[in-house]
Amino acid sequence: MFSGMKKMLLTGKVSMAYKGQLLRAFGLALALPAVCAHAQQNGSPAASVGLESSEFACLEEQSQQNPQPAQTGAEDQSKPDANPAEQAVDPSKEQPKRILGVMPNFRAVSAGAIPPPPTPKEAFVIATKNSFDYSSFIFVGLTSMIAEGSDAHPQLGKGVAGFGRYYWRGFVDKTDGNYLVIFALPTVLHEDERYYAKGKGGFVKRFVYATTRIFITPNYDGNNTINASELLGRGMAQGISLAYYPSKTRTLGAISAKYGYALLRDAATNAFREFWPDIATHVLHRHP
Repeated sequence: MFSGMKKMLLTGKVSMAYKGQLLRAFGLALALPAVCAHAQQNGSPAASVGLESSEFACLEEQSQQNPQPAQTGAEDQSKPDANPAEQAVDPSKEQPKRILGVMPNFRAVSAGAIPPPPTPKEAFVIATKNSFDYSSFIFVGLTSMIAEGSDAHPQLGKGVAGFGRYYWRGFVDKTDGNYLVIFALPTVLHEDERYYAKGKGGFVKRFVYATTRIFITPNYDGNNTINASELLGRGMAQGISLAYYPSKTRTLGAISAKYGYALLRDAATNAFREFWPDIATHVLHRHP
């Protein structure tokens, strides 16, 4: 193409005006590399090299029709994750759904994970799992055997019949407490009743942190607040139990002892949750 145009210029078969346009086109083609380089530095190539706006528009249109390939590789890998909750959790710090395949651990959150606040439906599901999991029936059976054996409520009797009376009362205690502490009150008070494992630090520091979660819990904004759901929920459950326990054991001292036991049990459970990954990894040499 360029050889034909050169021949036309040399033979004089085109007008002088057209010759000027052709020469300008040649100059534009030769200046194209310089235009592109200058555009990357100053962003105003048309003014610097004396191009008219219509001519530069043609160059810009051509560059849009042939876009540069997208950059990939190391640049993309260097971008931080948009959601820190999706970052991988250290397997050695992971909280399982069950501990030793028996103890339910549905309320635990692995160290380093930052999930969003639970919805009412999610809180209801956790409370239901904690109440009706097969391990719950085993746990209530053990505590009922202990209560029947120690004759905690003489009016309930002894033997198989007495065990049955202890059992259904113990199951109601556990179930209504779970729904109050994990679902109903947290939904109203906007508190997150899951246990957020610390996973690092000295033993004393982690133990104190774990056992004091019955008094402190995060709200839906992620700020620590008084754990009213735990403290009020366990108390309300004991108040409900007055309706079905024998009158002779419905004393202030007996109710206070049961309330204290419920809080102590939850504190001990949190401590066990906290250290279970360490026990599994370093003592049992297995995945938590």
